Amino acid sequence: MRIGELSRRSGVPVPTIKYYVRERLLPPGELTSPNQAAYGPGHERRLRLIRVLLEVGGLSLAAIGEVLEAADDPAQPVIKVLGAAAKGVTPLEEGESGPELEQAREEVAALVGRRGWQVSEGTTAAESLAGVIAALRRVGHGGLVDLLEVYADAAEEIARADLDYVQRQVAREELVESVVVGTVLGEAMFGALRRLAHEDVSVQRYESRAAGGPVAGGGAPPGV
Repeated sequence: MRIGELSRRSGVPVPTIKYYVRERLLPPGELTSPNQAAYGPGHERRLRLIRVLLEVGGLSLAAIGEVLEAADDPAQPVIKVLGAAAKGVTPLEEGESGPELEQAREEVAALVGRRGWQVSEGTTAAESLAGVIAALRRVGHGGLVDLLEVYADAAEEIARADLDYVQRQVAREELVESVVVGTVLGEAMFGALRRLAHEDVSVQRYESRAAGGPVAGGGAPPGV
């Protein structure tokens, strides 16, 4: 395909594609004439991965270069790819507006309701989680959404462990893409769930005690 078709299929503007080629983030196309080059499915997959790392993971272009360098070197162990991807990840706070995000918000609200979590309406963590869910589906890795309940179980356990600790204190392409996307978005998804769980456990542990209610160790206090 020509670069215009690659741009249309990937959603990345032509000048940006050319910039990625110059910066060696994207391999050049195969020359078909002195002024024309052909691009294939591998270029489209690479552009999708770059977009995920940049827009969802929040990695800098320099960090993306490190991830791609590790991904392209078959001698590098997968753990190095994971480390390169996770190193530059920043928290995801917002998602793109649209029906996918609205659906994800409804799923998050349903999750919070099922688990009886006591969290503030419109909390940033819920919005972040909705953005992650929408992003997972947008980049073709919606299967990770099926792990929400597993992440939520772990988030509750970690939230309780975190607060227990505080109280004790004195004062190769497809495979690599799946690994990297799972690392970047899985980190963001778990971080959002962890913040939701922290708020719920904190309310149960401190506000219920201050109000003379039971000290919660499991589900929500009666009547909530």
